[in-house]
Amino acid sequence: MNLSRNFTNILNWILDNLIPPFIRDSRIIMTPFFLLLFRKKYNRFMNFKENILNLDSNGIVEYYKELSSFHINRKTDLNKKSIKFILNNIEGERVLDISCGKGFLSNKIVKQQKKEVVGIDFIISEEMKTSTNPKFMESFIEKIPFADNHFDTVISTHTLEHVVHINSAINELRRVAKNKLIIVVPKQRNYKFTFDLHLHFFPYKYSVLSMMNNRGKCICLQNDWVYVEYK
Repeated sequence: MNLSRNFTNILNWILDNLIPPFIRDSRIIMTPFFLLLFRKKYNRFMNFKENILNLDSNGIVEYYKELSSFHINRKTDLNKKSIKFILNNIEGERVLDISCGKGFLSNKIVKQQKKEVVGIDFIISEEMKTSTNPKFMESFIEKIPFADNHFDTVISTHTLEHVVHINSAINELRRVAKNKLIIVVPKQRNYKFTFDLHLHFFPYKYSVLSMMNNRGKCICLQNDWVYVEYK
């Protein structure tokens, strides 16, 4: 599927706010929708939240690889307002784009802001590995292979909702950030069966601020939370 973030955010709002929880949490009711969207992999999507907790890092990578061709396929998970906000709020010359996906944001930062950018994800294509700026490399958000305060600005977009050990990931983001940390997560309610591969949910502003120990500021842009923290 190739659906823009702006469109899916509208769809997510409808699902979150207009469909009663007893429907969203019912396997009997939700199974036909998962079958329609994900075909033979429907059960892997429906059981994701339970299965992922029992896997190590390699197992999680394999799980995502298995489902990647059945999930939404698009250039970026960012909506237009979030992209604009990020580009206007980068500080310094060294930037980390953690869990960079296909490199959409990393390349845009280099092109428009002329920054030195490193993009990290647990799956990097061979073509991306040949790039020098942005420089792409494989690693995990819970173990970023750079020294303390190495990057002036650290950016994490649509990542933390997927991470099992979320506190470890946040500590790593703060460790390598020298001046500023920018985080984007979806504004979404927690249901047993969701059409994405999310483990953590942030329906309210205080959900984000609580996760970050209230050390920064948070705004909502097109149904996504954008959090900014200064070091």
